[in-house]
Amino acid sequence: MHGPATAGWLVVALCAAAGTYCLLRLRGAPGAGRGTAGGEALMGFGMAAMAVPAAVVTPPRWIWLLYAAVFGVAALRTLGPARRSSHHLHHLVGMLAMVYMSVAMALLPGAAHAGHGAQGTGDAGGTPLATGVLLIYYAGFVLWTGARLLPLQTVTVTASDSRAGPELAGTVLADTALPDTGRTTGPVAGTVTEAAPVVVPDVGAPEDRPEMALACRLSMGIAMLAMLLTL
Repeated sequence: MHGPATAGWLVVALCAAAGTYCLLRLRGAPGAGRGTAGGEALMGFGMAAMAVPAAVVTPPRWIWLLYAAVFGVAALRTLGPARRSSHHLHHLVGMLAMVYMSVAMALLPGAAHAGHGAQGTGDAGGTPLATGVLLIYYAGFVLWTGARLLPLQTVTVTASDSRAGPELAGTVLADTALPDTGRTTGPVAGTVTEAAPVVVPDVGAPEDRPEMALACRLSMGIAMLAMLLTL
């Protein structure tokens, strides 16, 4: 795509890391999960290959057409599951976005089209309407996915809770300091709530954790935004 080489390498690293993680998920995923992880790995490595700066490699036109064919087939395979699941529908949008960007690169005039845009020619790939719709979609996806990763839920246990055992709340005696004189009074009864012991569940291998998969999708969404902005 267009843009400085440093930004291109950052997108390459981000997408390659996401694709590698998705490959690791294939190891322990069930039947349906393997297809999801495989599709996300294809997206990650495909985006990494697309984002390589043009100064390093200049792929010919047929490479972009090959990308379009591969992701077109992947999009066709996702049509069925996309009717039943919003997650697969997101995969379908991603595959179609890859087809769109590949065709846009292949149709750029002259030798400058090959390898990420017509740098220095003033030409832009794709159409403003399609690019704008995809930008809005992925911006919303990034915000929504990022919000899901935030720890928003807290649980408070009080002494009046019938489920709270003696280990969570109790009555103690403590010396109370007077704020104005610093003197202390006698023992005053009070109630304190102790922190409940933290139980760490067995979540299995790192590649099986759902928050890691969500972070992987967030990374690819951010990378897709960057690629669309430089199309």
